[in-house]
Amino acid sequence: MLFGRPGEALRVEVERAISEFRAGRPVLLRDRGELGLVLSAELADGELVQRLDRLAGGSGHLVLTPARLRRLGAKGRSEPGVFALPALDLDRVACLAFRLDSRMDAPIAPASALDSAALELARLSLVLPAALVVPVSAEAVAGETLVAAEIAAVNAYRAEQAASLTIVGRAPVPLEGAPETEFVVFRGGEGLRDQVAIIVGKPDLAAPVPVRLHSACLTGDLFGSLKCDCGDQLRETVQWMAENEGGILLYLDQEGRGNGISNKMRAYKLQSQGWDTYEADEVLGFDLDQRHFDFAATMLKQLGVSRVIALTNNPQKIGAIAAAGLEVAASQRVLGRPNAHNVRYLASKRDRAGHLIDMDALMARAAPKD
Repeated sequence: MLFGRPGEALRVEVERAISEFRAGRPVLLRDRGELGLVLSAELADGELVQRLDRLAGGSGHLVLTPARLRRLGAKGRSEPGVFALPALDLDRVACLAFRLDSRMDAPIAPASALDSAALELARLSLVLPAALVVPVSAEAVAGETLVAAEIAAVNAYRAEQAASLTIVGRAPVPLEGAPETEFVVFRGGEGLRDQVAIIVGKPDLAAPVPVRLHSACLTGDLFGSLKCDCGDQLRETVQWMAENEGGILLYLDQEGRGNGISNKMRAYKLQSQGWDTYEADEVLGFDLDQRHFDFAATMLKQLGVSRVIALTNNPQKIGAIAAAGLEVAASQRVLGRPNAHNVRYLASKRDRAGHLIDMDALMARAAPKD
């Protein structure tokens, strides 16, 4: 390889594949001798689909996640599956993949490794997790200007991004109530995005360091949305660290529990119609939580942290930190403020995802003081 580092070619293929998939263009996935053209079901264009249909010869299919299949009526489904598409009918695709009141209209076939990689490509691209797949031969696509990627490289991409995190900038950024604060920017972690560590004060790295893994929430963190408690948790954590000998907040680009801002807004629309936060995500094809925290542990290790006090209500974050080789010396709850708009959301996190939320304590916090 003339340009680039040794072994980087496969990663470059995946990054190009993410860009193509997110733009609504087909990507050629390879699994040994098997080839398949994959296309985002959300972004499928009628004229393009007609051309794919001619290639498919009746062999095309729609790949859906376990969550969406459960919503269609496949109770207890834990593996992705496919619906055969004798013709690439976009109305049928939309009905199975996206419509609220849809039910299964045909048997579900098992997903192949290539099918599952198509769903992973959709997740990496932050589009809805549903993909059209057309098996093809090398002869059928010869001469086409297609971006191609190995499915093994697609499946390994997240872990490789976590392992290749690098610090690309750091500077003091005084904050209101926390004037001694430094921002450290890392490149990588999730796709082609940057991650930020906010070091508040001068935490003692020889002792357990108070740490919060905070997933970005545009609506709550920046605009003060009443639908969640994210903004409260962010600002109160920084304030607590400033008043208690420092700590580190990792601000992770994982909007909407890893689903992306567009899908988060789709979920919010469903919530306005009566679904709870997790039901809304399931309708869209997402499981309880799409986030990964292995790269957060890599960030902490690069900052010299080996032991943490986890500031979180989420047992998944505590487990992820420990699984990545850091010692969790203790954990501490982070309370937001309940209100009429977020109390159902908070109860759902407690009941559906096991978050350690004491609703009585929250309501007492919100009660007017005498």
